[in-house]
Amino acid sequence: MIVAFSVTPLGTGVDVGHAVAEAVRVVRASGLPNHTDAMFTTLEGEWEAVMAVVKQASEAVLAVAPRCSLVLKADIRPGVTDAMTAKVATVERYLADG
Repeated sequence: MIVAFSVTPLGTGVDVGHAVAEAVRVVRASGLPNHTDAMFTTLEGEWEAVMAVVKQASEAVLAVAPRCSLVLKADIRPGVTDAMTAKVATVERYLADG
């Protein structure tokens, strides 16, 4: 499965970078394929592993903030691996073909 998720600390003011960095640190330490951009972190793996990382990332935010907002979108497709890379490659191929 692929999960795109965002954790936002609430109750800490406008500077949320430190708390978000703690969540991203958890994701990167997981060893699962991942990508972080300005809005979401995308993570790929088996259901249990991915959801465990999302939970740990949320807990990392809660360790430094009184409240955490979680937004999550999932693509659940059993038997498919490396979809994070393959989906982007497919779009790029169509773009190159004109």
